[in-house]
Amino acid sequence: MDRLRLFPLNTVLFPGAVLNLHVFEPRYKKLVSECLESGEDFGVCLIRDGDEAGDPNVMPHEIGTTAEISDMTPLEGGRYYISTLGRRRFRIERVIERDPYLLVDATYLDEEISADATAVEKLVSEIRDAFREYLRLLVEFSGIHADINLPEDSVEASFLIGDALQVADSMKQRLLELSSTEQRLTVELGFLRRLLPQLRALLERKRVTPPAELEGAPGGTDRADQEKFFGKHFSQN
Repeated sequence: MDRLRLFPLNTVLFPGAVLNLHVFEPRYKKLVSECLESGEDFGVCLIRDGDEAGDPNVMPHEIGTTAEISDMTPLEGGRYYISTLGRRRFRIERVIERDPYLLVDATYLDEEISADATAVEKLVSEIRDAFREYLRLLVEFSGIHADINLPEDSVEASFLIGDALQVADSMKQRLLELSSTEQRLTVELGFLRRLLPQLRALLERKRVTPPAELEGAPGGTDRADQEKFFGKHFSQN
């Protein structure tokens, strides 16, 4: 069991994913300063209850991911822009302190190994094709190029897909909490099979809807639908 400084956010961090943060709140400036000085990672957890900024009683989900600071740009007033990389999943065992920031005892979580390697290989093959089509449709819908290649390693692939899927944070949290790669890939394949027809329908609406009716940017009247697929990747906390 390790002691972790905790940075609760309105986002889910997966192992291998990049998370960029603008750190301005005094307690988190202190947290980042201490991590930089000690060379230690901090923990990122999705907020279960409470506000991202200024809420000392914020309640995080129990499962999160450690974040390694890979790059830092100091700003005026002790603020930072930092780039972090998700490393290891953990479970919060107990909260030690809340002042000046959350300090917790945490246990690191190992990925469960499937007894049926053939089943996992089949899942990876099926999800690779579905994910490739998903990205193609996203690019066509948004006009923004997405150059994402699935790694050969099934564990890494499952985390990358979880990060890339444009679904609600509660769904991403569910994916993060799953204990095995086979479970995660199975749920992700189910998501993709449901999302692909929705994306195709959105694209068809986009093609036939007159531009004057698509007010606002991005997405105009379709913004609520678009946000199902394009989430916030840069936290302002």
